[in-house]
Amino acid sequence: MGSHLCESLLRDGHRVICADNFSTGFAHNINHLLQHPSFRFLRQDINVPFDLEVFPELAAFKIPFQGIQEIYHLACPTSIARFDQFKTQTLLSNSTGTFHALEIARKYRAKILLASSSVVYGGRQEGEPFVEEEAIGCVDHLSARSCYDEGKRFAETMFETYRQVYELPIRIARIFRTYGPRMPLSDGHLIPDFILHALDGKDLVLNGGLDFRTSLLYVTDALDGIRRLMEAPSYEGPVNIGSDVDMRLEEVAQKIIAMTQSSSRVVAGENYVFLSELALPRITKAKQLGWIPLVRLEEGLARTIEYLKAHKILLTEI
Repeated sequence: MGSHLCESLLRDGHRVICADNFSTGFAHNINHLLQHPSFRFLRQDINVPFDLEVFPELAAFKIPFQGIQEIYHLACPTSIARFDQFKTQTLLSNSTGTFHALEIARKYRAKILLASSSVVYGGRQEGEPFVEEEAIGCVDHLSARSCYDEGKRFAETMFETYRQVYELPIRIARIFRTYGPRMPLSDGHLIPDFILHALDGKDLVLNGGLDFRTSLLYVTDALDGIRRLMEAPSYEGPVNIGSDVDMRLEEVAQKIIAMTQSSSRVVAGENYVFLSELALPRITKAKQLGWIPLVRLEEGLARTIEYLKAHKILLTEI
């Protein structure tokens, strides 16, 4: 999502500083941006303190005089298959890393947006799959995945506390399950793995079970939502950014098989700790920002399939 966001901001004439340590991402997602005169990349771990004014590659941006106007805090590992490998980094990015991002925003009086998650609501409730932003949510803070779920809740608390104490202009976007080009492969993420396996004629493995249900939002719709929230003249609390259409994942997998003309089958797999059936968003507040999801599932899948076809060799060799 970060690389798509950088592209969007550059298209609108902004100067962009991208900071990433590539713990779960890849440099090739931003290779095409490195020569852009308004783009600078810092290989930086958000969990380690850093001063933007000491990087020589940022000298042309004159940060001591012009400051920073907006910060999008998207940093957090989201690996499904390798979730256990990044538990400590996940815990720290939701706490220490969030603190560092907020301190930079406080220094420059920058508007700052947190890419939070639908996990703050807890699991899907039987009989009422939808959640509004006012829902308190219920998360087990001692579970095997609480470093992410409770971590996101704590990150939201940090943002709200900085708003209360320092009058910092914050935004909190609760992003629901999102897909699209440039997602990592063989990492447990649903859509790219389905497409990769369909192209190779392998079984499509439903790790959440054959009855697993979810909503799916295409990446450009997610970006449109968070940018509208960032640009909103006032802040009325967290906003759900997601699709409110409930889908059986097996039906999505079958659709991918048909679109790729594959001979693959759909089979049940293991249940990953990080993969759970989450609530669906009420998106009334997002609609008040002028936002609705525009990309139909078939169109989003087609775009993602074409990307994977074009980059399959490169991506599978990483």
